[in-house]
Amino acid sequence: MRVSFLVYGVLYVAVEIVGNQLETVGWPNITPLDVAEALTNAMLAIVICIAIVVGVDLGRERWGPALRAWHQERLRLAAEAHEHRADVVWDDEPIGVRSWRPEPIALPAAAASASPGGTYYTPSSASPPFPEEPGPQL
Repeated sequence: MRVSFLVYGVLYVAVEIVGNQLETVGWPNITPLDVAEALTNAMLAIVICIAIVVGVDLGRERWGPALRAWHQERLRLAAEAHEHRADVVWDDEPIGVRSWRPEPIALPAAAASASPGGTYYTPSSASPPFPEEPGPQL
């Protein structure tokens, strides 16, 4: 059943590639050379996909046992390290770390302002904070 789905999928992809290329040429202007080019491009795409699948399968077959052995070795080493860490008593004190950043540069003193007030607008008691007349306000 899996093989039939795979064959159907491959044929579907081939038909879609051929149809797309023939549609870009324009249906009234199709020549036998256009059909041959579309079929060749579709088969090339399918052969490249098959080559990738075969390459992955061969790589898995060739490197699978070595990767499993490496993984088992890593698990064994991790288990030994975990057993060793269980014997160690940890201190609960924080570890001091020096910063790699340089000390911040001091900012120069601000020049004395000419106005006695602050830098923000403070309305006087004689004028209301918002104008009374309607209209656009900036």
